[in-house]
Amino acid sequence: MFSMTVGQSGEILLSGRFDAAQAEEALKTFNGLTSSAIVNFKDLEYISSAGLGVLIATQRRLKNTGQELKLINLNSHIRDVFRYARFDLIFKIE
Repeated sequence: MFSMTVGQSGEILLSGRFDAAQAEEALKTFNGLTSSAIVNFKDLEYISSAGLGVLIATQRRLKNTGQELKLINLNSHIRDVFRYARFDLIFKIE
């Protein structure tokens, strides 16, 4: 199960499994971003290539306006996925 909540500060909290079945719904939220945002992976267990695609598309769009996504609290498995795909060069990860 996947859920995505946007806090009052604008931080986006992801939880569960972010795969192709949730990509379209998540894209609606990410497409609404017009400024930099923090994406909290604290409760995310898994991300598929479709989930990664949503994040990459959002990062590219935001970078065109001088904004960006910052990713925090990635578990070791997800951090490895970002490192192997070299997405750690595209995103600010803490």
